[in-house]
Amino acid sequence: MRAYLADINDGFNEIINGMSVIQQFRQQARFGERMGEASRSHYMVRMQTLRLDGFLLRPLLSLFSSLILCGLLMLFGFSASGTIEVGVLYAFISYLGRLNEPLIELTTQQAMLQQAVVAGERVFELMDGPRQQYGNDDRPLQSGTIEVDNVSFAYRDDNLVLKNINLSVLSRNFVALVGHTGSGKSTLASLLMGYYPLMEGEIRLDGRPLSSLSHSALRQGVAMVQQDPVVLADTFLANVTLGRDISEERVWQALETVQLAELARSMSDGIYTPLGEQGNNLSVGQKQLLALARVLVETPQILILDEATASIDSGTEQAIQHALAAVREHTTLVVIAHRLSTIVDADTILVLHRGQAVEQGIHQQLLAAQGRYWQMYQLQLAGEELAASVREEESLSA
Repeated sequence: MRAYLADINDGFNEIINGMSVIQQFRQQARFGERMGEASRSHYMVRMQTLRLDGFLLRPLLSLFSSLILCGLLMLFGFSASGTIEVGVLYAFISYLGRLNEPLIELTTQQAMLQQAVVAGERVFELMDGPRQQYGNDDRPLQSGTIEVDNVSFAYRDDNLVLKNINLSVLSRNFVALVGHTGSGKSTLASLLMGYYPLMEGEIRLDGRPLSSLSHSALRQGVAMVQQDPVVLADTFLANVTLGRDISEERVWQALETVQLAELARSMSDGIYTPLGEQGNNLSVGQKQLLALARVLVETPQILILDEATASIDSGTEQAIQHALAAVREHTTLVVIAHRLSTIVDADTILVLHRGQAVEQGIHQQLLAAQGRYWQMYQLQLAGEELAASVREEESLSA
């Protein structure tokens, strides 16, 4: 029954979050039928449980209690020597009823007990899993250098996602990771964040093994801005600070850097204005800028952008580029690039293909080599030219 209830909750979450897609492709009936089937399955299992409780457990206990009572009455009636007082008989029957009440209560709690056992098994399964390990080196990062030495990684078994990756990034440099979907870019970024243990090789930050860094040193020194930022149903201030002890002045400076200060001032309560559930008062681009302000309010030594400009407009992209230019003087940038035009100034471009580093260099060197990076660049140029011609035709027809 718990499994069916979990299916219903997952289905509701999927339908609500994907409502626009479901309506766009006219799939309301199919998703409605799927939810109806899950609800019917849960209903049938629940009814079976209720029938078991109603027709078997309670009547059986009542019958058992009645049989005991009849047996005791017969025992007193046929085998007692002398006269049994009414008070003694009443007290005995009363105590027998009190003994029966806990048994009946146990049957009513059986369903809750079963649910608790199943839920407990899931919780203990999570608790018994391997915990993420950190080192004891509390020294904060200073230079922001990165060394990736012959790193290989697989999420499960021996299906390697990254194979023998080598990369060296100097302090305050700008390195870009490019490649098609599934090439391993986001996996490498996750390894730099220390989210997964390495299978082979070593990653060093400031010359120190990443595995030796403490949790506080790693999280303070390395930050990531993801493609799909999380916005809390709270105020501007709370979304930037996330509970950290940060002054309002520093928050305003971060908002100025990402060009969100004007938006905050235009709101009724400034940075104390609630942003709504999942930040529904903000556009996609503004959410991305807010996520960037969140990490820049305490400038990290290493900043990772996981395709942060993949799904935003040109205006927001310019704001992000302006903010990155401001922090490059004291931060090492690692950018997973979707638009190759945004990384032409990168100090190093690492091209990944099927988990392997196939090319490495600066923009002009890779174009001159006419390898995989050159192919990707030509494809993007062709796509941009096609989109421009379509827009021109639409403007002429209008």
